[in-house]
Amino acid sequence: VAEPFLTGKNDYLHGITFGGHPVGSAIALKAIEIMERENVLDNVRANEPKALELLNGLDDIPIVGDVRGMGHFFAIEVVKDQETREALTEEEAGWLLKDVLSDKLYEDGMICRLDDRSEPIVQIAPPLVADVGLFEEITAILRDGLTHAAEKLAAGKPA
Repeated sequence: VAEPFLTGKNDYLHGITFGGHPVGSAIALKAIEIMERENVLDNVRANEPKALELLNGLDDIPIVGDVRGMGHFFAIEVVKDQETREALTEEEAGWLLKDVLSDKLYEDGMICRLDDRSEPIVQIAPPLVADVGLFEEITAILRDGLTHAAEKLAAGKPA
């Protein structure tokens, strides 16, 4: 099988890279089949209203500027002042998200993406098979973490 290639006179022009490899394509098709069979997107659609309701309930925390998203993918915008929608400075955002909030959320058992570029946000993306109970747990952890961060911000960034 290898002999034609070892002579240096033959090519095998397959054109298959990782993006169009038949194995990856077969896996993707199987994943779609399983998602359809298990009604995964129905689960997501059923959870979305309750998840949004729970996350919007965080709006009583003074640094929560906005909650947005759909399905199982949401972002909570973090601001300096909710009433005026005053943005955090770049330094405040870095400190609050990277040094305060990330540590608190991790300590409470949650791993998520905190992004301090442009609009500082907390992104959550639980598994598509998550249930309302998980959103309740996520919201409780976010409430604890965001309240902690708001208190730290009110106290002022340490020198």
